Amino acid sequence: MRLDGFGLFVNNMAKMIRFYRDVLGFEIKESDDAGNVYLIKDDTLFMLYGRENFEKMTSRKYEYVKGLNAHFEIALYVDTFDEVDKTYADAVSRGAVRVLEPVTEPWGQRTCYISDPEGNLIEIGSWNKPFRRWSDKDM
Repeated sequence: MRLDGFGLFVNNMAKMIRFYRDVLGFEIKESDDAGNVYLIKDDTLFMLYGRENFEKMTSRKYEYVKGLNAHFEIALYVDTFDEVDKTYADAVSRGAVRVLEPVTEPWGQRTCYISDPEGNLIEIGSWNKPFRRWSDKDM
């Protein structure tokens, strides 16, 4: 079994499409009224799926967290510490919610957090070197 990607069950598809496309720069070709969105970002499947559509498909009702939540995070990597600061500032200027301003952690990573319009946490981080998959690193 191999991890293929991840998805978010969203309440307001139009708002979420605009955020991930216009604020974070994800390439999304679907219109704001799409019922679901599939895209590949750096070889990872990322899906936005309308909550109502999912409930209809599964014939079930679900409970959803409201507001800023910490059930999971979406982690985005940039190659340099300067890019962490710039990406954070750009995202906030375009409407992302501030959660944690850029900071260099004791373990050597520079990181910050924003949230999307539905309160999902997004980390922007760097080890100040080009990205390498964990499987490629000496552990």
